[in-house]
Amino acid sequence: MTTVLTIEQIAQEYDAMIKRIASSYEADRHVAEELVQDVYLAIWRALPSFRAASSLRTFVARIATNRAITHVARAARSPRTFELSEDLPAPEDSLESHAIAVDREARLTAAVRSLPLAYRQSALLTLEGLAPKEISEILGISPNAVAVRLSRAKPLLRQLMGDRS
Repeated sequence: MTTVLTIEQIAQEYDAMIKRIASSYEADRHVAEELVQDVYLAIWRALPSFRAASSLRTFVARIATNRAITHVARAARSPRTFELSEDLPAPEDSLESHAIAVDREARLTAAVRSLPLAYRQSALLTLEGLAPKEISEILGISPNAVAVRLSRAKPLLRQLMGDRS
């Protein structure tokens, strides 16, 4: 018996991941929202071709990443200035700890966004909790190449985050 997936089910389960991927490639909140809609349209179009060769999570992350890369390529033709979005929710006990978490997340987002594209992709998908094998499937590279990219991205992220991390 085959389970029919709906875009609503995918949105319910993977909306936060899709939004984080989009916001890591696009700093303007409104443009990132448009990118999220573009990702959902791409998922809806690709859903009939999903054959469970990989996990649904990997399928969704691959589409979101590919759409974000296409977005970056288009945006590179018309450079703009960006502001960082600090409205990512973080459940915390106090206002101070919430402010600290929001600041750290904004700095991490900015640091990841400033990485070279190959390192940014691997770091972002790792932060989403994907395993190197899943990342390799999404990016179309070997798991070893993912490990190399991550090992090169870590010191850059540490440097970009500074002593406060």
